[in-house]
Amino acid sequence: MNKEIIEQIEKEKIVVIVRGVETQKLIPLAEAIYEGGIRFLEITYSANGSVSDEETAQNIQALTTHFKGKMHIGAGTVLNEKQVELTHQAGGEFIISPDTNTEVIKKTKLLGMISMPGALTPTEAQTAHRNGADFVKLFPVTNLGVDYIKAIKAPLSHMKLLAVGGINLNNIKEYLSAGVCGFGIGTNIIDKDMLKNNDFEGIAKLAKKYVEAIV
Repeated sequence: MNKEIIEQIEKEKIVVIVRGVETQKLIPLAEAIYEGGIRFLEITYSANGSVSDEETAQNIQALTTHFKGKMHIGAGTVLNEKQVELTHQAGGEFIISPDTNTEVIKKTKLLGMISMPGALTPTEAQTAHRNGADFVKLFPVTNLGVDYIKAIKAPLSHMKLLAVGGINLNNIKEYLSAGVCGFGIGTNIIDKDMLKNNDFEGIAKLAKKYVEAIV
């Protein structure tokens, strides 16, 4: 199953980052993203504790139950092993972190989920890969730039790299050409004004634009 999910991530290329969205809006939002053609979505944990880990896990479970495998749901901003366990119990399929935490990576793989830790330097990226990461999330990628991707792709050609942080319709093709195999995209798809106004049709259309941009 994991091999199939990895292959689908490489094919679909986009994981939508859902952060700080009210619980009652999660399902209509996810439906809009699905309608737009995106099949991977992460619910982020709250690093500052404003939302409990248990509540976040409940939101993940609500989505995994609602979509029943039609959409792949995972967790983002995963900083510790407890959050990995909660995600697994909620039916989540992948774990995304902002950092390279080897204990989080190992726990993720032990529980049979896809591991996508964050890295900034070649050392962090190789540490993540060595400890079992399936993908390495370069973050914040637009602060590094396309030339950085090209520079590290030569010695790190064995890794599957995801670009996260500042990806938009104007630069997505450029990063794809530089050698990344996928993207994490948040507010550039989940437009804050559209979400505030419950314009889920607008979000679906925006999601579709991103899907069309990577064809």
